[in-house]
Amino acid sequence: MKNKTTELKLRLTALNFLEFAVWGAYLTSMGTYLASVGLASNIGWFYSVQGIVSIFMPALMGIVADRWIEGQRVLSGCHVLAGLFMIGASFYAYQAGDEVSFAPLFMLYSLSVAFFMPTIALNYSVAYAALEGAGLDSVKAFPPIRVWGTVGFIVMMWVVDLCGLQATPGQWMVSGLLSLVMATYSLTMPRMRIKKDAVKKSFAEALGLNAFKLFLNPRMAMFFIFAMLLGVCLQITNGFANPFITSFGDVQEYAGTFGVEHANILISLSQISETLCILLIPFFLSRLGIKKVVLIALGAWVLRFGLFGLGNPGDGVWLFVLSMIVYGVAFDFFNISGSLFVNQETDQSMRSSAQGLFMMMTNGLGAFIGTIIAQMIINNYVYHPQAAGATPTEVIGGWQTCWYIFAAYALVVAVLFAIFFKYKHNPNGNK
Repeated sequence: MKNKTTELKLRLTALNFLEFAVWGAYLTSMGTYLASVGLASNIGWFYSVQGIVSIFMPALMGIVADRWIEGQRVLSGCHVLAGLFMIGASFYAYQAGDEVSFAPLFMLYSLSVAFFMPTIALNYSVAYAALEGAGLDSVKAFPPIRVWGTVGFIVMMWVVDLCGLQATPGQWMVSGLLSLVMATYSLTMPRMRIKKDAVKKSFAEALGLNAFKLFLNPRMAMFFIFAMLLGVCLQITNGFANPFITSFGDVQEYAGTFGVEHANILISLSQISETLCILLIPFFLSRLGIKKVVLIALGAWVLRFGLFGLGNPGDGVWLFVLSMIVYGVAFDFFNISGSLFVNQETDQSMRSSAQGLFMMMTNGLGAFIGTIIAQMIINNYVYHPQAAGATPTEVIGGWQTCWYIFAAYALVVAVLFAIFFKYKHNPNGNK
């Protein structure tokens, strides 16, 4: 029995490694490539489309997995389509060279992302079902498995950087090929049984739309609202940290520094921190409860943005490093803890749908709104002045202003969450 449990954990570890390796191949470096081909003012759209499709695709695929097709098969099918469209985007970008056009590139990329984003929630659902089917506590067993997803993300960040693909569409080719590998491996996962008791259920229940009934619970409704508000922060540094750090290369004082030359490796410290912080989740969540854990995450977001504004790749690189370190707390203490909280608070029959709903609020509405507004702010303080002939130092000053604005936003959300989210934690499990 012990050997079977160990084998299952290893299989799920590989699943999570591949899942996030697909994303890590391009998520933090894509902005630098887009800026290099004259699409800097459209970077936000490439990141916000993840939010747009996350509004409905994770929920829809979760419904399919709950009601009609086994979850591991849905996961595989989504990766096949995501991989093929991503490879198509890479082929087009290579063929077009410096004459790449926004519309066709954005269309191929968007189609890929539309099928990739549901796989994150599906990956969680497959893992939770497998662990619980083996009689394991997902709250304790999943975080050490999920940490290897972050390792996969980091490994591909380094591969893309060291192979010189950081400013090329080759990063998308790598991602697409990994997605096809993930699609094949997903089919080897334990089967997620489909409920066959839906004969007497309403049409809405048959579709899995009963997950939206969670909004009738005041505490869950408030949690999902703040999930959206916190989701605003999620993609800002993914989209703009790399272009920000590399922009220091135009300032003579910082040209040639390690951070400028290897921004992706510097940023990967965020994911390394994330890897370590995942292991802290069971301790903090069981002792402090979801409210205090989320408040810690929001405080970390304030520091994440503020330290970016204060730092530089030269004598201020230690501030960048601190920003990378707190990212682990900022991301994990909400995303992973939030997913576990939703899993615990929902009925087993609609957990895939509930995970999809959580993804819709965070990586959907929140990320979409946040990335578009962030792009507007950055265009106003960075790209418009740059196009008008601002000096490199003035451009850096514009970037710093943007980071301070983002930090102020996270602080306001933290205060509001402390006031309006009502939750009394009982370590014994009674709420």
